[in-house]
Amino acid sequence: MSIETISLSGRKKLVSNKEMTFLERLYLVAIFKGLIITIKHFFRRKKTIHYPEQVRVRSDVYRGQHQLKRDDQGRENCTACGLCALSCPAEAITMKAEERKANEKHLYREEKYASIYEINMLRCIFCGLCEEACPKDAIYLTTSKVLVPSSYEREDFIFGKDKLVMPLDVAMKNAQLKNAN
Repeated sequence: MSIETISLSGRKKLVSNKEMTFLERLYLVAIFKGLIITIKHFFRRKKTIHYPEQVRVRSDVYRGQHQLKRDDQGRENCTACGLCALSCPAEAITMKAEERKANEKHLYREEKYASIYEINMLRCIFCGLCEEACPKDAIYLTTSKVLVPSSYEREDFIFGKDKLVMPLDVAMKNAQLKNAN
């Protein structure tokens, strides 16, 4: 069999089976090459920062915390269609849909809403696919620099609607700004 039929990439790699010299057998050449690389890295500028005093510069397309939006009347946008959960590659989003009752018209836009909406932040990879899949523009990733707070309990990393839904005063302020423009 030729190398072209074996290799998937079609590239040939010639292998030399010559006997090693005395210096190569002592590995001195390899040791000196490693030392040179180490010394080069020793004198380079360090990439670490002093975190509390210095803050890392974030990219313009940075995706931070998840947030469930409200409309200009303060009602939740989420209709529990489940497209965000289906598009999530990490399967971090779970939800349970319920029918809206007559006395809850001021809370939810549609007849169906998410009674339980949870995101497991230990599984989430902050890819933004949930944001792109949502037809109602209900979920988005903020540009907030606050990351997921640390904890010793796994349950603290499962964010429910209490942590995800936009506060009512922020939603009303956004509606006023939108109406002013």
